[in-house]
Amino acid sequence: MGRQIPLPTAETALPGRQQPLMVDPVHHVLESTIQPPFSAHLEEIVLGLGCFWGAERLFWKLPGVDVTAVGYAGGITPNPTYDEVCSGMTGHAEVVRVVFDPARIRLDDILQVFWEAHDPTQGMRQGNDTGTQYRSVIYTGNDEQLEVARQSAARYQQALTAAGRPDITTEIAPLTAFYYAETYHQQYLSKNPAGYCGLKGTGVSCPLG
Repeated sequence: MGRQIPLPTAETALPGRQQPLMVDPVHHVLESTIQPPFSAHLEEIVLGLGCFWGAERLFWKLPGVDVTAVGYAGGITPNPTYDEVCSGMTGHAEVVRVVFDPARIRLDDILQVFWEAHDPTQGMRQGNDTGTQYRSVIYTGNDEQLEVARQSAARYQQALTAAGRPDITTEIAPLTAFYYAETYHQQYLSKNPAGYCGLKGTGVSCPLG
């Protein structure tokens, strides 16, 4: 089972590098900058729900989302490459940074899309995509987001349990670091419309708070 794949330790993780990967700063769809600083009225949350190509497209389409970017978070190795993350020796998940205007879209609405777009009960995999990089994660930007995320998970667990589904394995924690993925991964399905998208939800609706 995918959920039994171990994460590396500080001693076994790849060393990475101090220099960040170079990325095109302009969003291919929204034409906004994918790099901070962002406007003071915006918030950001980092979400992992399997392969980040299809996941990013979900969120850039939402009204109230100012910009998205794909990258790596939740692990140990600084500034990892895609190949390093896929080796399982960085500890990172493939994630999407979602920068949004809370006056136009609630975090609960973003999380509803997150829960319903994948299966958060699968541990270290999504469907046929197996590995630590495909695990379900929510990394928050502040204490209020952390509480909203935990409450959202509790509501969705109730819905999943009622439908006879297993327990949620999603990691919910404060964001420690976000590392940009290579430019060719950014907005991949806009640049490659016929590209791979492995997203598949449970079919169970997530109640809004």
